[in-house]
Amino acid sequence: MDRHSPSVNAGKPRRTRRRVGVTLVLAALLVGQGCNVFRSPVIARGNRPSEEQIKDISVGVHTRADVQALLGSPTSASAFGDQSWYYISAQTRVRPMAHIGISDPETVAVDFNERGVVTGVRVLREADMVPVRMVSRETPSPGNERTLMQALFGNVGRIGPQPTGGDAPGVQAAR
Repeated sequence: MDRHSPSVNAGKPRRTRRRVGVTLVLAALLVGQGCNVFRSPVIARGNRPSEEQIKDISVGVHTRADVQALLGSPTSASAFGDQSWYYISAQTRVRPMAHIGISDPETVAVDFNERGVVTGVRVLREADMVPVRMVSRETPSPGNERTLMQALFGNVGRIGPQPTGGDAPGVQAAR
């Protein structure tokens, strides 16, 4: 009775290996494609005129009305006077657990003279930007610096009991 009987799973190891191999290949493909699926989309922000639109602006010929008809309303205008219009644009992407990523910023500046005629068109890109360093100082505010405990318990005992008899504080009853 020492008869050798074949295992129930005798024919399956090859199929199992193939299935594992196929599963791993499919998983790798899905993970590779999944990175693109779960990646946030690039969003165009602002008003970016095309190169053809910019080339259509003639210096010394076109006016503010012509530029607005060609490019649309500007994103911003110069702070003092209306000597320059700015068309600001960039590509943005929301990154999980991070700040919004900004790429490919571009500003088209259209300059005008006092009569409202175009005197120049400039395209400013990332290389033209000037880095701005933030100042970490704080502006002091008047008053004293109070701790949390002082803020919580600072008014205890300052306010006395309310007067009885319904009279307002500081008002004497006429007798």
